[in-house]
Amino acid sequence: RARENGETRGQLTDRCRRVMEEYASALGVEAPDNEPRATRYVPQMRDMIAALERRGLAYRAADGDVNYAVRKFPGYGKLSGKSIDELRAGERVSVDASKQDPLDFVLWKRSKPDEPKWPSAWGEGRPGWHLECSAMSCTLLGEHFDIHGGGEDLQFPHHENEIAQSEGASGKPFVNYWMHNGFVRVDEEKMSKSLGNFRTVREILASFDPEVVRFFIVRAHYRSPLNYSDAHMQDAKAALTRLYTALRGCPAAPTAIDWDEPHAVRFKAAMDDDFGTPEAAAGLFDPANDGNRGAAPLAPQPPALGGVLGILQRDRPESL
Repeated sequence: RARENGETRGQLTDRCRRVMEEYASALGVEAPDNEPRATRYVPQMRDMIAALERRGLAYRAADGDVNYAVRKFPGYGKLSGKSIDELRAGERVSVDASKQDPLDFVLWKRSKPDEPKWPSAWGEGRPGWHLECSAMSCTLLGEHFDIHGGGEDLQFPHHENEIAQSEGASGKPFVNYWMHNGFVRVDEEKMSKSLGNFRTVREILASFDPEVVRFFIVRAHYRSPLNYSDAHMQDAKAALTRLYTALRGCPAAPTAIDWDEPHAVRFKAAMDDDFGTPEAAAGLFDPANDGNRGAAPLAPQPPALGGVLGILQRDRPESL
């Protein structure tokens, strides 16, 4: 794409990054502590390949690539709960004569003309896609960390390969918990560029307040498909407006949460149960209605609990 546009890779990625940050900021998404770029972690990727070679998990193919030997890693398939033979039978994998097994994947790809390339012990080339994530996460978070997220379509082969690479190189468990989010759908069809049924964040924010978008998202469980439609967005706006109306007069500023209060106990239990935002968001209506009926001790709780989800931090609903 950079070649097509007549620009450098850096110019292309910087422009895309700025747009992403603009959208994230508009939606109230907090910036991460680290935003690694794969091109800056090539030395760590080369080190990981070398470690895999020493452990007998990587081999040099006849075409100049370096591949991962999945059958030499005993735990391959544990994320998807399938054996190697089941994965081979049930998934489309590329057949390559240079691979010892069709499920083997590239760690280092021999460079082609006009492609980005870096020097290495295996010749000039570039890292495999799966390797980038293992090297960056292990460098920044440690070889064993708690939570790894991603779309459900990445469970196999990407995350399965990340586990094989990371644990194969370090000998340590990679991740404790995997959180895979469902696809976004538009009027019950999968959102995709090929179908032409996608909406950009810019287009959506031209019609709906960012807080309405956040409320629409948290009303669905992250593992479930998220079905976008203007009607569903209007419904989310109406529900959020009712919630704000019930809280009229309550303090909008963040209030310390009393986690022993019954509504807060239920909110926390929902969030602790696999990030159950639908139940947590629905539970905000109970204390809000209590507060609307004059139960003053409960009134500050909904805005404070809503702050956990990034909602209910305004004075009036009219601005939605």
